[in-house]
Amino acid sequence: MMLPARLTSQVILNTWRLRHHGTCYSNLPSLSSNYLNNQRKNAASTHHPENSPQSWLLNPPTRLDATRKRLFSLSAAGIVNSAPAPMQPYLRLMRLDKPIGTWLLYLPCTWSIGLAADPGCLPHLGMLTLFGTGALLMRGAGCIINDMWDKDFDKKVARTATRPIAAGEITQMQALVFLGGQLSLALGVLLCLNYYSIALGAASLSLVVTYPLMKRITYWPQLVLGLTFNWGALLGWSAVIGSCEWSVCLPLYFSGVMWTLIYDTIYAHQDKDDDIRVGIKSTALRFQEQTKPWLSGFMVAMMSGLIVAGVNAEQTLPYYATLSTVAIHLTHQIYTLDINKPEDCWKKFVSNRNLGLLLFLGIVCGNLWKERRDTSLQND
Repeated sequence: MMLPARLTSQVILNTWRLRHHGTCYSNLPSLSSNYLNNQRKNAASTHHPENSPQSWLLNPPTRLDATRKRLFSLSAAGIVNSAPAPMQPYLRLMRLDKPIGTWLLYLPCTWSIGLAADPGCLPHLGMLTLFGTGALLMRGAGCIINDMWDKDFDKKVARTATRPIAAGEITQMQALVFLGGQLSLALGVLLCLNYYSIALGAASLSLVVTYPLMKRITYWPQLVLGLTFNWGALLGWSAVIGSCEWSVCLPLYFSGVMWTLIYDTIYAHQDKDDDIRVGIKSTALRFQEQTKPWLSGFMVAMMSGLIVAGVNAEQTLPYYATLSTVAIHLTHQIYTLDINKPEDCWKKFVSNRNLGLLLFLGIVCGNLWKERRDTSLQND
């Protein structure tokens, strides 16, 4: 019985490697006549291609593949795909497989909590955890509300046609019940805060509910999204201090709104062709080829607000050094943007998570620097 042609070629190649590279390939299987006889017997004893000798030689053991699967399962999408099948549509409905939205909702909260920390102290870990949980729940609730409003639109757009409600995996009633559960949990998180913050947090619900309607009415739905997504810039400070210091919170909130106008306009350029077809409005359609000048203006406004917030919060050198890095990041993001390439728009959009984390780090370092500065003044 002759060996298959591919196996014969592999054997010849391995033999050549052994002769020319010595011990570098000493871990290869022996190519003795006994080895070849055993391979012939294995080939004759099975009719399954996966058990054939050529399959063994040409396809190494799957340990690496198993490792890759384990690593993949640690991602947000991997966790959703590993969940029981009946749960997966609900997890996708709340966008658990796409955590970038949760990050963008959470980060303004961290900035405010960081600025509210006592000089020389780290931000309140309990508050950061509480707001992280709230961001996850409220982002999920917002996505459900959005998908319930936009079911008919989503069916007509390639990127959104597979969303659970649009695809018919979940009914409107099931989504409504799930929404009620999420809002109940979010209320539980809100009730852990002081009375001032409870009232302030409840005031944002009107924005959460009405935002999805704005794309039908105005070319500025991204502005309404900014007002909604950055409410944590007000709420974080009040949760730590007990009330808002408006000289800090308002400039920070304004900066967050400008930031949202930047990243969500970039995001909207992915769907502009579909938006025109189905009649949805966005800043991407409003700005069109003038997008970069508009985004540059928003960047200047954002940085100005952050400077004012820093001055009023008595921030220090590390904070302002970080602002310089943030400005460079935004400049690169805007001027290398190709609004006609959806993949580039997505890449620039998700990079804003790193920008938000960078700003949070600058706030923390600037606050820790306060103690060092105050100690130096006392020593003098």
